[in-house]
Amino acid sequence: MKLEIMPLSIPDVKLIRSSRISDSRGYFFESYVRSDFAASGISENFVQDNQSFSAVPGTVRGLHFQVFPYAQAKLVRVLQGKILDVVVDLRVSSPTFAKHLAIELSSENADQLFVPVGFAHGFCTLMPNTEVFYKVDNTYSAAHDRGLNWADPDLQINWPVKNGQAVLSEKDRALPHLSSLPNYF
Repeated sequence: MKLEIMPLSIPDVKLIRSSRISDSRGYFFESYVRSDFAASGISENFVQDNQSFSAVPGTVRGLHFQVFPYAQAKLVRVLQGKILDVVVDLRVSSPTFAKHLAIELSSENADQLFVPVGFAHGFCTLMPNTEVFYKVDNTYSAAHDRGLNWADPDLQINWPVKNGQAVLSEKDRALPHLSSLPNYF
């Protein structure tokens, strides 16, 4: 498999594009081959696969993360639809601490986003019936589950939906702002 790693504004976060083989039937590609990813510098041992479905555009999920010893790296891609995927650097010693990046992922482009440990992650659906799939390198732990408020004005994220129009869980609506978070990473 040929992987193309795209540089992003936060260097530890990586956009990954795999080559597709297309013909009259459609396409085929290998979305994950451990040895190819390891050769490209992504050596995490993914142990759990997660999938979400959102029926309505403007659904926001996040910004989520887990703390040690259950902190998670993620490999995110869209199976159906399109999202604006957002990560926020929570590593206090990082030169990009509190900075974010946002990138569109879709079933059409089949790009994947690698999100290392130490980042809050979330997304907003841009199309109806969007399915997001992601691998994580640690299992879910409710006791270690944390989050960051998606609409924190200090983050200056340009979401495609306004605060009052976003479809959110009650849990996500109540997440704290960055200024209230302890230094987890």
